[in-house]
Amino acid sequence: MVKVKILLPAMGEGVIEATITQWLKQVGEQVEEDDPIVEIATDKVDSEIPAPVSGKLTRQLFSENDVPKVGDLIAVIEAESAGDVDESLILTDDDSGTAEPEKTLDEPAKPEVEKQAEEIEADISPDKQESHAFNSADFLSPLVKSIAKAENISFEQLKQIKGTGLNGRITKDDVLDWLNSPQARSAPKQSSGHTSATISQEPAPAPGVSVPSLPGDEITEMGRMRKLIADHMVTSKRVSPHVTSFVEVDVTNIVNWRNQHKADFQEKHNEKLTYTPIFTEAVLKSIADFPMINVSVSGTKIIRHKQVNIGMATALPSGDLIVPVIKQADEKNLVGLARSVNDLAARARNNKLKPDEIKGGTFTITNVGTFNNLTGTPVINQPEAAILALGAIKKKPAVIETPSGDTIGIRHIMILAMSYDHRIVDGALGGMFIDRVGKYLEDFDVNRSI
Repeated sequence: MVKVKILLPAMGEGVIEATITQWLKQVGEQVEEDDPIVEIATDKVDSEIPAPVSGKLTRQLFSENDVPKVGDLIAVIEAESAGDVDESLILTDDDSGTAEPEKTLDEPAKPEVEKQAEEIEADISPDKQESHAFNSADFLSPLVKSIAKAENISFEQLKQIKGTGLNGRITKDDVLDWLNSPQARSAPKQSSGHTSATISQEPAPAPGVSVPSLPGDEITEMGRMRKLIADHMVTSKRVSPHVTSFVEVDVTNIVNWRNQHKADFQEKHNEKLTYTPIFTEAVLKSIADFPMINVSVSGTKIIRHKQVNIGMATALPSGDLIVPVIKQADEKNLVGLARSVNDLAARARNNKLKPDEIKGGTFTITNVGTFNNLTGTPVINQPEAAILALGAIKKKPAVIETPSGDTIGIRHIMILAMSYDHRIVDGALGGMFIDRVGKYLEDFDVNRSI
């Protein structure tokens, strides 16, 4: 028998930790190779870590709501053989991983609890170190500690929060709920002798309007993703002065070409041909013409991105929204864009995206026409400088210019709406850019091959 380590994998640039949201397999259970054993969350993405071998799960070194760092040993599987597993993942008697205290769902590791207790007492309320000690129900994850430090929650106040996590532990949701409670609003503010910590997984909710309760009201707590979306939207509006420009575009050539070729495209490339890659292609050409749209602002510095990474806003079955990113989209042809669009959209809806696949966007496209909306005023996806909304395509009477004069005809018309950061994108640049996108769409070559 061999023991195989399960480590928290690298999840992209800038991602150093993740929250254990759910153990899908428990200690003692048999697992098959590639079976998902634990669900983790980082930023807006929920991911699953699969078993590298078949065997029995013998150890869990972190509990739900804990926040291990990339490379941490989180579980151990005992298998008949190591198979193709890398030798570095084989647990040996002198391996440092065996020295870590085992955390099971029923009995958290005492040394780690004591260590966390000392840290939180020292960081938040040093004057109470001698009079209080934590027990297993008071175990605080790094995320809970970060929120407590950022919000200046005292040690005594933390002790008053009722934990709803495993074994009565205080979770991040418990702290966030407490911050919105009357007790928190009436509690005296604690002085802070340190700089507020950055909350890496989930921000404290922004202050809202007090809403009176009405008969028949149903109150539900926002989910983790919805809280993140809400914070992201508020932050974007606060940071960037939004301006939105609109153009009306005749996309009859595109509609006719797609209708003529979508079956052949599916047969030849084994991919559905939607409008999104066609519109994305026009956006990429326009960015090449106006590269100052593909920028970000950091303080008083302008960051001009060499890579063109296109985010595509995707609605999830839950009603939430996520933005997977087509990396280096400008290097792909129409077939490559179609493959990327279809793959990312499908995996987004099935919760199979990797954390790195929602990062690094430089320009975002959102298709509000999917919901039969004529247009919208999208909120910029920070830290990008612009976002383009694609409206619904509608048949309308329109003026057609011909060499022999103007006529009226039925055309396929859509509205493009682009919001942009007025700190760096002025009306001239924003207007010229969206106009150029429209021109590329209207001048689409109906004779192009697939």
